[in-house]
Amino acid sequence: MSTAVIIGGGDFPKKTYPRELIRRADVIVCCDGNALKAFLRCRKAIFVDESRLPDAVVGDMDSMTPRLINEYSRLLVRVEEQDDNDQTKALRFVLGNYPEVDTIHFIAATGKREDHTIGNLGLLMEYARTLSKCHPETCPELAEGRSEGSLSIDMVSDHSTAFAVTDSCDLYLGTGRRISLFSPDNSLRITSNGLKWQTSGVVFDNWWPATLNKTTEDVVHLDLSHKSLVLIITD
Repeated sequence: MSTAVIIGGGDFPKKTYPRELIRRADVIVCCDGNALKAFLRCRKAIFVDESRLPDAVVGDMDSMTPRLINEYSRLLVRVEEQDDNDQTKALRFVLGNYPEVDTIHFIAATGKREDHTIGNLGLLMEYARTLSKCHPETCPELAEGRSEGSLSIDMVSDHSTAFAVTDSCDLYLGTGRRISLFSPDNSLRITSNGLKWQTSGVVFDNWWPATLNKTTEDVVHLDLSHKSLVLIITD
């Protein structure tokens, strides 16, 4: 199995960990021209082989200059439809063309614009919903060749790692980590073990109620009252 990184047009990381994820990735996909330009700018600081290129640039190409289109035409995968953003188009490309990939990291998906950041983080929950329910009848482009739970997806920046869950789970985070929980489901109740502040009384009717918590155990257990969508952001 292998790892892919999907690079967006947000803040390109400066810290070691997210850059190391890029360096070690088996597959690198950029979301349109701004992501490609950031990758080209920073690749000398990441790769021993300074000629390393992404495996594909996916999107509607609205941020590609004529020079970039001409120079990197062999890498371009143009997807004109506007129902999904370039991040989702890139995810579909990876899943459809690299069936061996079992881990996907979104990099540079946050920052610069708050609306893009909120939207991209929210999409993590949508991907979790789709993949946890995927089967050939409802989602053939994602389900083919994959079993439920066979794919790990997160979003990594210089400041945090974000991922989504759809059911009760154990999180192996380590003691002393900052953690925030979000959900669009105001009927959901989450009982937690291993957090400084219990979440059982939280009503998820806004973005803030379960933010700014801290782990007190190496393993955090979240018990969801029913299957739902939960976005988790840790430091």
